Amino acid sequence: MKNRIADRMSLLHTESAFSIMARANALEAKGKSVVHLEIGQPDFKTPQNIIDAACKALNEGKTGYTPTAGIVPLREAIAKHCREYKKVDVDMEEVVVVPGGKPIMFYTLLMLAQPGDEVLYPNPGFPIYESVIKFSGATPVPMPLLEKNDFRVDLEHLKNHINEKTRLIIVNNPGNPTGGMLSREDILSIAGLVRGTRIYILSDEIYDRIIFGKQPLSIASVPGIKDQTIILDGFSKTFAMTGWRLGFGVMNKELAGHMTMLMANSNSCAASMTQWAAIEALQGPQEPVDQMVAAFKERRDYLIDALNGIDGIHCVMPQGAFYAFPNISSFGLPSVQFAERLLEEGGVAAGGGASFGEFGEGFIRLSYANSLENLKIAVERIARFTQTLKKG
Repeated sequence: MKNRIADRMSLLHTESAFSIMARANALEAKGKSVVHLEIGQPDFKTPQNIIDAACKALNEGKTGYTPTAGIVPLREAIAKHCREYKKVDVDMEEVVVVPGGKPIMFYTLLMLAQPGDEVLYPNPGFPIYESVIKFSGATPVPMPLLEKNDFRVDLEHLKNHINEKTRLIIVNNPGNPTGGMLSREDILSIAGLVRGTRIYILSDEIYDRIIFGKQPLSIASVPGIKDQTIILDGFSKTFAMTGWRLGFGVMNKELAGHMTMLMANSNSCAASMTQWAAIEALQGPQEPVDQMVAAFKERRDYLIDALNGIDGIHCVMPQGAFYAFPNISSFGLPSVQFAERLLEEGGVAAGGGASFGEFGEGFIRLSYANSLENLKIAVERIARFTQTLKKG
């Protein structure tokens, strides 16, 4: 019997990185050597003090349900972190803890958007943005992030696309897949466009501690904008805790109440022991974070220089996160096809730029969350592969 599936399911799409990883793993199982640059996952181990805190919580019997919005000590620790690092005056009651960062995207769209609304989102950008916008019934409106502008938002384009239907603007700073970063002036300009309107900002700040220059400005810290902002953040990237599945949102108390209701109707709560471990992540030694970011910078500097040395490729220097977004348009292949052939023929797993939106065509995404040794192997393989393309 054929399953009857609700029409809305056709609106959802997956993350291409996981599909690429599955194909790469299948090739490896057949004996092919693959360098994995497709997945956005730090290759560092979760710091031991965080692991120990989780074990301690388990041994103390902290294995049951928690309050839906998160345990109070963690919400207080997150509020303190936001005050000190993001310069946003946050109260514990404005924090909602969730299993990973994606629920904040989903819940925000379910809370605020509906048919007839428009949502502006970065393109190329994290593919789940467009997916959940469509699922909410709203209309996705891409904000082109162009190489010529260092993958920053075109403020004039943004201004021209805000109208009475605009309900939400998604900002990702630093950005995935480009590693681009909005300047302080960019953030202030966006704030000026929405201040006092019915438009909300979803500010995805999941990479805001993986930066190689000035600390990014959280738009929620701009006067008069905090109550219109939902901050998305979490522990996966900064503390190498991808598998722990723990994120959080920061928003005004009314929105926090609605988001907590969505949590109650879907996940009940985040896992208890991971919440206790997260307190240690925020309050414990931060040297492992600094060491990881320093390693990412070394890898970035090598990779961008090496990619720009390959005939036919040029790459803007990313300012944050751990992604390079090189331009491969000179080879005349659609980006997804280029990435597929690079994997099959070259042994390097990468993401096709079009998987991140129409304005990602002509690029591929490479994650340098891999060792410097493996990055050197990957560059050699990319160079050989592109040479064969030019000969062919």
